[in-house]
Amino acid sequence: MSRELPKGLKETMQKQGYHFVGRHSAIKTCEYTANGLRGKTLCYKYTFYGIRSWQCMQSTTAIGCDLACRFCWRLIPEEEGYKWNELNATDSWDDPAYIVEGLIEEHRKLISGFKAFADTELKRRRLEESYNPKHVALSLTGEPLFYPRMSDLLREFHKRGISTFLVHNGSLPEALERLTEMPTQLYISLQAPDKETYEKVVRPKIANSWDRFIRALEVFSKLKTRRVLRMTLVKGLNMHNPEGYAKLIRIADPDYVEVKGFSFVGGARNPKRELTYESMPTHEEIRDFAEQIARYSSYIYTAEHRPSRVVLLSRDKEAADNRIIDFSKIGKDL
Repeated sequence: MSRELPKGLKETMQKQGYHFVGRHSAIKTCEYTANGLRGKTLCYKYTFYGIRSWQCMQSTTAIGCDLACRFCWRLIPEEEGYKWNELNATDSWDDPAYIVEGLIEEHRKLISGFKAFADTELKRRRLEESYNPKHVALSLTGEPLFYPRMSDLLREFHKRGISTFLVHNGSLPEALERLTEMPTQLYISLQAPDKETYEKVVRPKIANSWDRFIRALEVFSKLKTRRVLRMTLVKGLNMHNPEGYAKLIRIADPDYVEVKGFSFVGGARNPKRELTYESMPTHEEIRDFAEQIARYSSYIYTAEHRPSRVVLLSRDKEAADNRIIDFSKIGKDL
């Protein structure tokens, strides 16, 4: 049977700016998409990879998640009284083409509200371009890889000339193994340098989560696409043991590592998370920690984006020199 999202949860998320497509997919305008349309600071993905923020869609194909990361700015359904494993409990998943067309349609509805800000030639041009999205980040909330037809979904995006940035939490190595179409760029979130810290940070809802995470890193290392480990560092929680992070980086062998500072916003402000404004590291602290990881892992300090408090490390000089997406190769090995 198919399962709709609980009405109360859906209404709460809609108030937060989510637009839904079908039974289990959603989209929301990213802060940096809005900034791009207002002519303000662009996303670190623009600095690192050339992604045009005003043409990017922030979305997901599944609302539920099997982790409850303390640093996550998203709404965690359990904190609203819903069980994660019921949100994705369906044997009737929406068609990939339907999802892609629906996300594009909802994206256009969302950005239409920025017409009032299009008061310069730059803003008018960006608004016009934004109606033709070129990138999609499958990272909005939940765990996108619960959607069983991810490869077909990626193909649908690529057929339309849209690059794909798929973010995985590392809990589903078998889903990574099933991928037959690779995203333009594949992420795994690297949340902790060791098992003890991992369990404190991600608060897993499944058994053997650390072992599954290590297995996901091993699978990830063999996939033929651009691969990135994404770190969110929280002072007093997971910002320690750079040697441990370096060991995991060597297992995953990514092209890039994004070392980013936690932001005390959204769901992260929930008192149950036991985090505060002081949990946010400064950009200087992030840069120092990234340099420590670089020394232990032999990765190369490549770039930084101060507004996002994020530093980019590259595996080697070739990776550092080839960060910008070549759109002629969307859907192919990069």
